[in-house]
Amino acid sequence: MNVGTRKIPGPDHPITVGHNPARIVVKLGDKVIADSVHSLTLREASYPPVHYIPRKDVDMTLLERTAHQSYCPYKGEASYFSIPAGGARSANAVWTYEHPFDAVSAIAEHVAFYPDRVDSIEELTAPEAAPL
Repeated sequence: MNVGTRKIPGPDHPITVGHNPARIVVKLGDKVIADSVHSLTLREASYPPVHYIPRKDVDMTLLERTAHQSYCPYKGEASYFSIPAGGARSANAVWTYEHPFDAVSAIAEHVAFYPDRVDSIEELTAPEAAPL
């Protein structure tokens, strides 16, 4: 991949990553793709917050790695997975930064989901937050 400029988050483009105490459940059809109480929430500039879920809490057998890649000057090179059960709608539905830049190093070994390519991304609080 042709990698571009590398930028550091700052006042003009802030990025924070923190533990999310809620339970995050991602579903497609009748399948739970991810279920975690260990997710991170990344907040970047004016973009909506994104939940990054540890791979250990994702049913990786439901995902298929693709050749698609993208580059973010603040986070690094992203790799993608599709969810075959979702058909064309779920192509490249999941992304991961396997070697993220230092400023967001916490998101290594985590994946994120495009909300419009799965059926739901639920953020549950107590009492329903107890893991299954």
